[in-house]
Amino acid sequence: MRRAIDTLFGRLVVIVIGMLVLSHVAWFAIIRFERDNVQTRFAVEEAVFLVEAVRQHIANTPDQPLPPRVHTVPLGSADVPKPPGEDIPPPLQRFVEDLKDRLPDGTEVRLNEPGGPPSVWVHGAKDAGWIVVPVQPLRPPRSRDRMLVWLALIFSTAVLAALFAAWQLQSPLRSLAQAVARFGRGQPTPPVPERGPRELRQLTHGFNQMVREVSQTENDRAVMLAGVAHDLKTPLARLRLRAEMMDDEKMRDGVVRDVDSMAHIVDQFLVFAHDRADGSEPVSVDEQCERITRAYRAVTPGAQPIRLDLEAGPAFVLPAATLDRLLSNLLDNAHAYGAPPVVIETRRDAKGWVLSVSDHGKGIAPDDLIKASRPFVRLDPARGGSGHSGLGLAIVERLARRAGGECEIGNRAGGGLQVAMVFPFDIASRTVEERREERAL
Repeated sequence: MRRAIDTLFGRLVVIVIGMLVLSHVAWFAIIRFERDNVQTRFAVEEAVFLVEAVRQHIANTPDQPLPPRVHTVPLGSADVPKPPGEDIPPPLQRFVEDLKDRLPDGTEVRLNEPGGPPSVWVHGAKDAGWIVVPVQPLRPPRSRDRMLVWLALIFSTAVLAALFAAWQLQSPLRSLAQAVARFGRGQPTPPVPERGPRELRQLTHGFNQMVREVSQTENDRAVMLAGVAHDLKTPLARLRLRAEMMDDEKMRDGVVRDVDSMAHIVDQFLVFAHDRADGSEPVSVDEQCERITRAYRAVTPGAQPIRLDLEAGPAFVLPAATLDRLLSNLLDNAHAYGAPPVVIETRRDAKGWVLSVSDHGKGIAPDDLIKASRPFVRLDPARGGSGHSGLGLAIVERLARRAGGECEIGNRAGGGLQVAMVFPFDIASRTVEERREERAL
């Protein structure tokens, strides 16, 4: 099961959002702490200024009235508050300590009782009484809702910008990964746009160059193989004609069999060298399997019994030429090396449409399974024989990948070889009209 966290974009999203959450929480805590300190310092400076102003007023113009909320109280008045205890809140305690540090030594500072207007009582060594001045509340009503709204707005904007940047970084990598998957399946791979960071552009450029060189090598090999195979068809035809004119029947039959084997190898070369997309008409796989089975029984003397187990239905379609080549190679392979009965099966799986051909022979040794689909590899002694070039399973794998599927070669649990091909639903369920439009484009 695929998880979003397994993708590069998912991990970038988790990292970006996690870092943004940590940074915003840290900044929120720092802002709150610094705002408390700024409020305390401002309240201290304001109280010191007012106390000094009252002292100057008393010294210079004692007859003039003091401003509202600023007054003096005699030392023995009953209204004088008690000295602050140790149970006062930390902000008020810090305010009192900072205020004493700003005033002359020996100055006594008290706070008014809770419930009244916030004010501070100050008595210095030279003061005749208590000077009472108002102070700003150290914990005023804060617009926390507004602050949280702004924080959420900034966080959302940062997340969107970060996600866009992560998508811009991940998009070229996704295109490159898709191109690598197509190239690995043997499908035509167009050049990938070189975009993104410098390292990613260099990687994409190297991949495009590798695809071009591999494609050129494949084209050169296909042209050479097709040319050799094509040039051999004419002398083989002359050789067969001359063999037919031999008087010795036994020798004639032997030469004809050898010529037919060589012609079959040449045909395999041509099919393997063919590297163009199949433009034939898409047909229902189940119906075509039935037709190919009837034709194979009719033209192949001594063919092994073939059992059909077709459950895919009409939605499973493939190009007719590709399907004919797949089944003919697999049936020839089962007829040459396997044991009856040969089973052709189609079904719908979780990964896509499945087409499999299996026999009940000895199968392939586990150590040789990885080499079974390599071109020109013949597995001896179990899979020898005349008239075979070692291209049958290689052709099947190439045709399946060219059609957008995957080919898996393995041994059945009950004995025998099984070749299973899986085609994705979006590829093997296209209608005839969709495939025609694709070929036209």
